[in-house]
Amino acid sequence: MFGRLLRLLLVSGLVTGTVLLLMAGPLRRWLTPPPVAGLNARLSADGRLLGHFPYPEAPADQLVAISADLQLETDAAHALLAMQRAAAVDGVHLVVLSAFRSVSLQRQLFFDVKAARNQSARDRALVSAPPGFSEHSTGFAVDLGDGRLPATNLSTGFDQTPSYRWLAANAHRFHFQLSFPQGNAQGVSYEPWHWRFEGSTEALRLFEPAMRLAR
Repeated sequence: MFGRLLRLLLVSGLVTGTVLLLMAGPLRRWLTPPPVAGLNARLSADGRLLGHFPYPEAPADQLVAISADLQLETDAAHALLAMQRAAAVDGVHLVVLSAFRSVSLQRQLFFDVKAARNQSARDRALVSAPPGFSEHSTGFAVDLGDGRLPATNLSTGFDQTPSYRWLAANAHRFHFQLSFPQGNAQGVSYEPWHWRFEGSTEALRLFEPAMRLAR
């Protein structure tokens, strides 16, 4: 009788321990404060926040100017300028609308526009990454437009322009990849203007989780 009771207690203890281990991950995730102050949203199992992967801010000494008020990481900047020159030879006027953004600027863009448009966090994240989760903060991402068709800037209509058609055919030669194509696995809205540089070891390391998810 005693032996049977002991076995039951041991089995019960093993079951309880297993349940606690299985619950530890989810409990830890929900007990941990949200990663972005003021945003009541938590990380998914793969580390994303509202669809966006986390990214560090590029150190200032790794950024170079590509225009009077825009910067990119050094390798990305050289590739971007070479791509613009090649496009110009083909009669295409590629313009850079946005490049590196600090985490503080991304915070302003996310929360100020969210408030102005009375958007939910999830709705805002469809079109703008939360601070600390933007590819722009790495210095490897750019928003591009067609200099001859500015009305298409930052709109899905950009994919009907000569600049987009040129990018679709040639951007890979300069190691630029469309970040958020239609139906992307991250669940971010289609952004034909948003391209990231994948032509260095550091860029590949940073974007590997997004690339793996897209496969």
